[in-house]
Order: sequence, then structure tokens, then C-alpha cells
Amino acid sequence: MLFTSLTSLFLSALAVKGVVVPQASVSDHIFAAPAAVPTGQNVTIAGVNTYVSLPKGDFDKSRAVVILMDVFGFGKTDNFTDTWADAGFATYMPDYLLGDPLPQDNSVPLDTWIMNHTEAITTPPLLAVLDALKTQGVNQIGVSGYCFGGLYATRLTQNNTVTVATMAHPSLLVVPDDYELVKAQSRVPVQINSAEFDTGLTPALADEIDQVMVGYVPGYNHTAFAGVGHGFAVSANASDPVQVAAKEGAFNISSNWIRTHFV
Repeated sequence: MLFTSLTSLFLSALAVKGVVVPQASVSDHIFAAPAAVPTGQNVTIAGVNTYVSLPKGDFDKSRAVVILMDVFGFGKTDNFTDTWADAGFATYMPDYLLGDPLPQDNSVPLDTWIMNHTEAITTPPLLAVLDALKTQGVNQIGVSGYCFGGLYATRLTQNNTVTVATMAHPSLLVVPDDYELVKAQSRVPVQINSAEFDTGLTPALADEIDQVMVGYVPGYNHTAFAGVGHGFAVSANASDPVQVAAKEGAFNISSNWIRTHFV
């Protein structure tokens, strides 16, 4: 079942009263050139191009982390995925953008691009990869969503499709509606990293989510990072110690969150 069907049922019974978190524009993202050559490889899983990075040596094949990329797709994110593998996780990044990332040069209007990457389009390839991993014996899946991917981390949480979820500077959520749904029906521990200067998930909107999630039994954490903007958890200017510390801090919190909540 598509995530959209579940959400539509919820919203049809409850008038949307929240604020849609916008997808930050290209100019609001932090961009940085990768410092290392990717060490994983692209493979086809359930017909979907997927970047796979595995830990060196032995690892628990019943556990996996799935990276839900931002609008810019593969590229710098490959190196980021390798960081998860270096931390001991079998890591998969499915191309649910279907080879059509948002260009960084503004040659395609953001609104146009988003209309070509609705949940109805992006959800099926994502679910296909998750189902394939489960068929291969993976019984615990952690997801980590970034920007655009934060919406899908939330949908997977709402539907109890994964074991544990983290996200950073998520976009396209409806606040507080989406997290009222999480609190009402999810069993998935969830963690959010936000940025002081994010033009999407502003501090005020992040605070609204916090208010909703008070008493959430499966587990909830929100960590706000000062001095950084949208995209900080994926990219950081190596010459800016604030950006570097925030990116590393978000990764440490997210990876420890997933590790702690794997059974």
C-alpha cells in the first residue's frame, strides 16, 4: 500500500490544520565537494539502482540502514553513505528519484521538479528495495532521511515499516499533523536533527513537533544545531569548524540512535 493512501485516509477524516514544511531552495543548501572517493558500488535491487556500501570485515546481515537521499540524489551522498558503512552498518541508498535529481544550477524550477517526484512516484521504488532486503533476510531496518528524504522517513515511521528512524532538516511534512499521526499509531523510535537557520523546518516548526511528541513511548529525540542551515547534515565546508562539528554531531547522534534501537 502506498504511503499516500494511509495519509489520505487520515487527512480526509481530519481537516489539515498544520503548516507544510517547504523544500528549501537550491540556494539555501550547504554544498561541499566530497573529500574522498566513494568506496561502495551501484547495484540493482528489485529493479532499482541502489548504492551499496558494506562494512569491512564481518557484520550482522540481518540489519541494514537505508539512506533516503535529498533532492540532489547520488554524488556527494555516496561518500556520506560510506560513513555509515564505516560505522559498522550495511548501508543502502536506493535511487527513488529514478535517475532524475534536482539540478544544482537552478535549470529546473523546484516546483516543477517536485511535481514530477510526488509520493505516488517515489514510494514504489523505495518500498521495492525495502521488501527485497527483507526477503534477503534483513529483519531490522533503520532509515535515515535527509531533507526530501525526511518525508519518507516519517511515512515509514507512520506505517511501522521500519525498526527505527532518524532524519535531518526534513522537508514537505505537515506540522503538526504528520507527527500527530506518528504519535497516534507508530511503534518506531524517531530522531530529528534540525538547523538554526533552516528555511524549511524552522525552529518554531521543530518546536511544534516536540510539543506533539511529549510522552511518545517508543522514543523520541530532537537535537537542534546552532549556526548552520539547511543541508548541514549532508554537506559541510571543511574550512568552517561550525559546519564540520554540526555534521559530525548529527551523524553521531543518528548512528547511535539507530544502533541503540536495533534489538
